[in-house]
Amino acid sequence: MAAALAATLIVWLILPLAPGDPVLRILAAQGIDEPNELQIDVLRAELALDRPLPVQYIEWLGRVVQGDLSVSYRTGQPVLTEIASRLPATALLLGTALAFSVFFSLILALIAVHFRDRWPDRIIRAYTQITASVPTFIFALLVLQYVVLGLGIGKVLPRGLGWLVLLPALTLAIDRAGGWTQLLRASLLEHIHSGPVLVARSRGATRWRTLWRHALPNSLLPYITAIGVSLGAMIGGTPIIEEIFTWPGLGRLMLLSIQARDFPVIQAFVLLGALCYVTASMLVDLVSMAIDPRLREAHP
Repeated sequence: MAAALAATLIVWLILPLAPGDPVLRILAAQGIDEPNELQIDVLRAELALDRPLPVQYIEWLGRVVQGDLSVSYRTGQPVLTEIASRLPATALLLGTALAFSVFFSLILALIAVHFRDRWPDRIIRAYTQITASVPTFIFALLVLQYVVLGLGIGKVLPRGLGWLVLLPALTLAIDRAGGWTQLLRASLLEHIHSGPVLVARSRGATRWRTLWRHALPNSLLPYITAIGVSLGAMIGGTPIIEEIFTWPGLGRLMLLSIQARDFPVIQAFVLLGALCYVTASMLVDLVSMAIDPRLREAHP
């Protein structure tokens, strides 16, 4: 919880440094392009922007504790309503991307270790290096250009959710799965010559069986930890992906709010992302303790 509060405090201190005045943007959206001083002062007082930053933050924090995330400057709607309307789309995108990432990284890591130093392993290692050096939005633009526009698969302006989530989710998964594959491959190589694996091989177990039944379970702890840590990066990467694929989720709402300097929505997004990260870290700890009993002894 302290991490979530620290994240909101940092963003709260940085936002006022951005150029532009949210009051002028709101008035312009209302059709008042050249407001007078009275109009500016009245609206600034209504939004409580005339108070010192520490006071604004404390008041905002007090409302958050009561479940009130304030009102959007841009739309005039409650921030909770704005988030609730777009949260299912983002949750679907992140959940699908996470499932793809875990599936691909597990399969690719096992294949790479089984065919170590042969052509499948070289191809997979090249893939992990490419994903480590190429930003996610480049993959998104390539998918949009050659798959959506070139092959006609998917839609540029999706209506509804369903199967249309596959392309943006795959784009996010391509990036995440590369790093996870590299990590799991290295962990599997450390355990492939461990005692249980050698005993299983001496009893006639095949290489695939020893990899799946013995090496993989002992290699999962760093892999699971990486997934938990990377969840924050996946949440942070959704705005760009959602904007490129015009996906109606929280990411697009975040970008629109940044452009309009809509502080309440930005703060709510940061708070939600921080809470998701903290929750994921707790789940990773619980899963790690369930896998390795020694961790339960270390944390009674």
